[in-house]
Amino acid sequence: MSILSIQSHVSYGHVGNGAATFPLQSLGYEVWPVNTVNFSNHTGYGKWAGQVLPPDHVRAIIHGIWDVAADPCEAVLSGYVGDPAVGNVILEAVQHTKNQQSLYLCDPVMGDVGRGFFVKDGILDFFKIKGIPAANIITPNHFEAEALYGSPIHTLEEAQSACHELSKWGPQTIVITSLEVPLPGTAAHTISTLLFHQSHFWLGQTPRINFEIAPNGTGDLFSALYLGHFLKTQNPATALNLTLGHVYAIIEKTARLSKRELQIIGHNYGNLACVDDVKINAL
Repeated sequence: MSILSIQSHVSYGHVGNGAATFPLQSLGYEVWPVNTVNFSNHTGYGKWAGQVLPPDHVRAIIHGIWDVAADPCEAVLSGYVGDPAVGNVILEAVQHTKNQQSLYLCDPVMGDVGRGFFVKDGILDFFKIKGIPAANIITPNHFEAEALYGSPIHTLEEAQSACHELSKWGPQTIVITSLEVPLPGTAAHTISTLLFHQSHFWLGQTPRINFEIAPNGTGDLFSALYLGHFLKTQNPATALNLTLGHVYAIIEKTARLSKRELQIIGHNYGNLACVDDVKINAL
């Protein structure tokens, strides 16, 4: 199966397509990476070299793929959108693949709790008006879910209400990652993920690992693995269980080795033992 992945690219480190391509290939997918930026490294280092690629460049690469690809595109995966015009190019690709009954997973990358927005003006409106309605699956973090919902999320019930509201826009599957709400019986060193699919909820939990400087790209890795496992299993809860297990295993290894970049190379993506650290409960 083939996946078109439209995301940022860095030469050093693992974010964007650098966090998505290898894991998806390890799961057996043919990945067509299309880069929206070409940077030396991610911006978390405070300095970088490279450029944001113009929309016409991104469009030309995608059209070039369509001209030669013999296999159908099973899914489109998008992450960081540097400019609303690039977002429109992504949706052109989504519309093209919809004719092949493909899925679209939109990771509405905009910001994070404690950091705020780190995207251009117009990106939030793009996701609200165009991006989210076109998607089958969305994977916002807590901050992004609040921005889309238009209201703070302080409780599990408010998070569930946000999912119900966002599902009215189009997506059938919503995953809120790094959910920061108090949960009875949950230890402080736990990180939660809320899954909504066709009126059903599941809560996934893994141990929280603290970093002096947290690695970038965990959201990109999560979205890629969730799409890959969802396509294989056709079961949203199973896909969440597998995804959280592998993401946690990679984060744990990254911390154990005291690395700044996610240790995605060398990980056994076929290992099912990693899900032992994951708790999935239907709500």
